[in-house]
This record gives sequence, structure tokens and C-alpha cells, in this order.
Amino acid sequence: MTRQIRLALRAYGVGGPGQHGLWKDPRVPNNASIDIDWYIAQAKAAEHATFDALFIVDSQFIDASYPPHYLNRLEPLTLLSAVAVHTRHIGLVGTLSSTYNAPFNVARRFASLDHISRGRAGWNVVTSMDPGTSRNYGLDQHLDYTTRYGRALEHVRVVRGLWDSYEDDAFVADVTRDVFLDPTRLHPLNHEGEHFTVAGPLNISRSPQGQPVIFQAGVSEEGRNLAAQVAEGIYAPGGSLESARDYYADLKRRTAAAGRNPDHLLIFLGAQPVIAGTDAEAHRLSREIFDADNDFARKLAAFGRAFGAYDFTQHDLDAPFPDVAALAERGNRTWGTAIVERARAEGLTLRETVLAFTTYRPSPFTGDPVTVADTIESWFAAGAFDGLNLGFRTSDDLARFVADVVPLLQTRGLFRTEYEADTLRGNLGLPIPENRWTAARRPLVAGAVR
Repeated sequence: MTRQIRLALRAYGVGGPGQHGLWKDPRVPNNASIDIDWYIAQAKAAEHATFDALFIVDSQFIDASYPPHYLNRLEPLTLLSAVAVHTRHIGLVGTLSSTYNAPFNVARRFASLDHISRGRAGWNVVTSMDPGTSRNYGLDQHLDYTTRYGRALEHVRVVRGLWDSYEDDAFVADVTRDVFLDPTRLHPLNHEGEHFTVAGPLNISRSPQGQPVIFQAGVSEEGRNLAAQVAEGIYAPGGSLESARDYYADLKRRTAAAGRNPDHLLIFLGAQPVIAGTDAEAHRLSREIFDADNDFARKLAAFGRAFGAYDFTQHDLDAPFPDVAALAERGNRTWGTAIVERARAEGLTLRETVLAFTTYRPSPFTGDPVTVADTIESWFAAGAFDGLNLGFRTSDDLARFVADVVPLLQTRGLFRTEYEADTLRGNLGLPIPENRWTAARRPLVAGAVR
């Protein structure tokens, strides 16, 4: 089969990063981020266009400076469970932190979503970037990078072990023999590791896709290594074509080095298309969108997130960028380190640093529908992504992409015209993981036959 583009939709309600004023747009309900009907409508529109997945981001720490959507939004799995009963094909991917959730609860909640959706669930594994989250869970400080990612790897392995508690044929449900469960097909986990001790078994059977699909979104060394070992989908940052290609090639290399098939790791590049009748009109619109949210005080407040919600207002804006490198270790180290290194290398003040990292950069997917489709095709052919994780400001913007760009991709054979399967794995072309206990028994059975 010819390689095709995958499409996911990320929904930001009343406005995520860089969209602080979106809630004022009359096309956006001011309660969109907590309105389940709004999410259902988004999911149905994406499903009508045969998108692969609806992606719900999440975090568990805020202050008043955060984007409107972050201040008042639904919990991902509760939201996706409601969406599941109003859709049939689109995948449902929710974010849940491995740092602040126990493996047993994660395994049970995602297995439940997988059954409710009949095999369309996906887990976006995060380790949490905001150190403030720790204080919401009774901890004095956020875990360091090494601990967070070591815990995350073990966490995913425990969850997958729990998802294998029942083999596929465990529930006989034979009335004539009075047998509901074959107890030989039920297996405790009995895991004892560095971070977790979990007995199991899980009290829910495997779903039609075997296990929910594992997504991840790391760009640090630890994040990339975690992805190479466990991820089946990656939500990658946007940027230039060169940086996207480098990221793509690096993740595929690491996956192969980990002994996995790199084709079983799909990389979704973050993108926010801006589409208009002409290229010039689209670029004018793109600039207007940026200018509407180009507030320095807000950008300064947001700048602190990479350094553990640090308050930069306490510093002189025209003095050299402050020495906050150590704070990035328990925040967003990759982004924070990049900021510090550039500020030092170029001798930037705090004001100059904020402006340098928040300057206007139009999305590469800006233009009329043909231009946007051409860019998507060229980036895909260049090895920059397997799919796009698309964000749209309004429902109208999503509708325009679906009406004007998707048909061009379909005509070129780059995107499906109908779903291939009923499960998320099936539509992503990912294999169903065999139950570990079933796989372990096969050599014994083969030996007995010989």
C-alpha cells in the first residue's frame, strides 16, 4: 500500500498558547472548553473527513496568566468517553501524566475507554512539565528529568503488563458447562521495580485492538529515548522543514536501535494551517492573528513556564538575561536550555530574549488551499512527518481545511477517502500486540505437538 498521511485534530476550545484573545471571537462559544457538545461536533467534523484521531492535551497546574483553555477545561478521559458514544471510527487520544498517576488506575481507565469506544483509545504519556503540579499532589518539588523518565518507562511497562491480565479467550461464557471464566487465562502481574510494586491482575478484558495505542511527545534526550522504546505515535513540535526532518530521522534511528520496527512509530508534526482565498490574503490573516495576541506582558509571563513558572517580572527587562538555567532541570529543560544558551551567546537582555523567542513566524502551512496542500505534500515526501497534528482557531477554519484541502490530498492519493478499520490501530496501520502470556505458551504447545 502506498504510504499515506495521517491526520489528527487537537482541540483547544477557547484558546491555547498564543490564543489568549480567541475567546472573544463570536464564532467561539465562551464555554467551548467545558462544553461536551462542542467537542462532539469537532470530533464528528474530523470523523466525516476520516481523520485518524482527536487529541486532547492536558496539564494540572495553572495560574491566572495561562491561556484561557488551560484555565477551565474538561478532564481528558471523561471527555473522550462521552465523545466515544457519538462517534464510530475516529481515534480518541488523551493525555495522562505518568508522574502523578498510578499505573493500575491508568491501565483501568484507558482499558475502559478502549472498550467504550470499541478499540479507539490512545494514551499520550507525559511526565508533566510544570513543577507547580507537584504541590497539587502533596510533593515539595517536581521530580528531576532522570527520575521522571525512568519512572515513565517503568510506568508504561507496568500498564502494558496489566493490559495483558486476561488473554483474548479468557471469557468462555459457556452456559451449558457453567463456565464464565477460564482461570488459566487470567494472570497476575506481580511487578516489583524501582518505582512501582503492582500485583494485578487488572479487572477488565482486552479490547478489540488488544491495547490502547501509546503516544508520547518528548524532545529531550530522555524523551526521545522513551519514545524509541515504547511509543507508537509521537506528537512532534513544529518548526522548519530542516528541523522536522532531523527530528523524524533521529526518532526513526533510535526506534530501530531499540530493536523495534521504525514503521511502527508514527510521527505527527504539530501544525496550524492558515487558509484563505489567496496566498497574500492568508499571510495577511496570519499576521493579524499574531498581532491580536502580541502582548509583551503576557509573553513575559508565559516565558516562565520553561523554568518552573518562574516570575520574570522581578527582573529589569533591560538587564542581561538572568541566570535561571538550573530552574529548567525541573521544568522544560530542552526549551529552557535553548533560551539560556542563546541569551548568553548573543548577550541578550531579558526583553531582547523574550522578543527573540516570540517573534512572528508564520506557519509553513499558510496560503490558499493548493499552496497548503502542496506544502503538506512536499514536507511529507521530504520525510518530515508521518502525519499532522492539526490545530484550528475556529470550527470554520476546520471546515475550510476539510472542504478545500483534504479533497486535494485525497485526489493526489495522499489521504484516505474512507476508514480502513474500526480501531485506531487498524486505521494507523499498527499491529495488534499479542498477549504476552499467549505468546509465551506457543513454544510449549509447539514442543508438545512435535
